Amino acid sequence: MSETGTTQLQRCLDRLRSGDSGAEDELIRHSEERLKALTRRMLRDYARVGRWEDTDDVWQQAVLRLVKALRAIDVRTVADYARLASWHIRHVLIDLARHYCGKEGLGTHHATPVAQPTDQSGNVQPEAVAHSSDAPERNISWAEWHEQIDRLPDEERAVVDLLWYQGMRQEEAASTLNVSLSTLQRRWQAARIRLARIFDGEPPS
Repeated sequence: MSETGTTQLQRCLDRLRSGDSGAEDELIRHSEERLKALTRRMLRDYARVGRWEDTDDVWQQAVLRLVKALRAIDVRTVADYARLASWHIRHVLIDLARHYCGKEGLGTHHATPVAQPTDQSGNVQPEAVAHSSDAPERNISWAEWHEQIDRLPDEERAVVDLLWYQGMRQEEAASTLNVSLSTLQRRWQAARIRLARIFDGEPPS
């Protein structure tokens, strides 16, 4: 999202709050490509979920939730909108992972073919298979990862939403949150350290 895009998004939010009925659709269109890209990025590590759901399915679920929330909540700033959009994408993916890859999930009882990593001699590499994103524990780890982000202190979660979920540059995120670049970097580092400790230094990549 460029600075111009951020400014346009803020104007759209202002129009929405003033009762402009067209602002809602424009707001969703403005964010659609970024949110779809984010969904595709995450589904790459949800191999079991990806067998049953595609990017458009996830996007439709997320956008329905987002529109409902926009109609119920007074969203004033780009930071507020980014937080709301990130929350709904996050929870759609959590629900999918739990539904398909939990103990009673549909994906748990169906094998998903995955190419086995091999060395130059054609032998399967067990350590590579163990770290495959299709492993059930990897899918559950992603759900837990998103849930732990929800539990971060507000200031740290806001930074993660902008940098990790929304893909903003650090300078733009600092401006959006109205903090200095050094403050944003400190909060980003604190969030990463906190999450690394929770996951024993090995959160999802």
